[in-house]
Amino acid sequence: MRLTYIGHATLLIEIGGRRFITDPNYEPKLGRFLPRVSAPGVALEALPKLDAILLTHAHADHLSFTTLDRLPQDIPLFAPPAVARWIGKRYRHVVAIAPGASATVAGVRLSAALATHRGHRYGFDRWRGDANMYLLDDGVESCFFAGDTALTDGTHDLVKRELWAHERELDVALLPIGWAPRWKYGFRKGHLTSEDALALLERLRARMMIPYHWGTFHHVTSRAFDAIERLRALIPLHSHGSRVHVIEPGESVLVPALAAAAG
Repeated sequence: MRLTYIGHATLLIEIGGRRFITDPNYEPKLGRFLPRVSAPGVALEALPKLDAILLTHAHADHLSFTTLDRLPQDIPLFAPPAVARWIGKRYRHVVAIAPGASATVAGVRLSAALATHRGHRYGFDRWRGDANMYLLDDGVESCFFAGDTALTDGTHDLVKRELWAHERELDVALLPIGWAPRWKYGFRKGHLTSEDALALLERLRARMMIPYHWGTFHHVTSRAFDAIERLRALIPLHSHGSRVHVIEPGESVLVPALAAAAG
C-alpha cells in the first residue's frame, strides 16, 4: 500500500492495485480570505489514473466543485446520501453510500460509517450535514480515512465490525488533526485535536497513523502549521508515538503488507 499526502484532506491511497483520492481540493484559497500556504503535493494534471473518489462531507475545504469538475467523470464518486442528492445533477457519476453500507471497487471493499461532524455547507442547510468515515480493505491490507470527526466511544466501531470481528487488525489510520484556542470550546465536538488523534490511534490499534488536515490552509482561529507543531511535540511522549508517520505534502510512504513486514 502506498499513501501520498497531497494537502489538507486530499490523499492518494493506492491499495489492492487500485487508486483512490480523498476529498480532493486544489483550490488556491478557502473563501475570500484564507490562502493556501503550500502547493498541492501532486499537481492535478500529474495524478495517476484513478479508480474512485471519496467525498466525506460538504464543507468547502473537503468538497471543491472546481476540483471535481477537473477530475474523471467515468469513475465512482462516493458521497454521503444527502450530499450525493445535492450534487447528483452536476456529477452523474456520484454514488451514495450510507453509514453501515459497503461497495466494491475492482476487488477493494469500501465501507462507510457515520462521522461525528456537522458537515453541511452553509448555515441554513443542516439537512445535508451527513459526514462519512471510510475503510478500504483489499482482503490483505486496510486503510481507515476519518474525514472530519470528533473522538467518541464509537469512532472505532467501523474497524471493530469490519476487521476485528474477522480477527484482523488495521494497517493504516489516516487521521485529521486540528488546533483551536481555548475559547473555541465547541471545536472538539466535531474535530480531533492532536491529543485526540493519538488517543484514536490507540483505540484503532493501527500499525501506522498518518496525520492530515495541516500545512495547507490558514484558518480563522489557527494557522496552517499549529496542529502539526503540537503533534510533533507530543509524539516522543506518547507510548504509540513510533507509529506516527508525518509526511509532507508531496511525500509518499510505502506500507509493506504485514506478512512481508514480519518476514
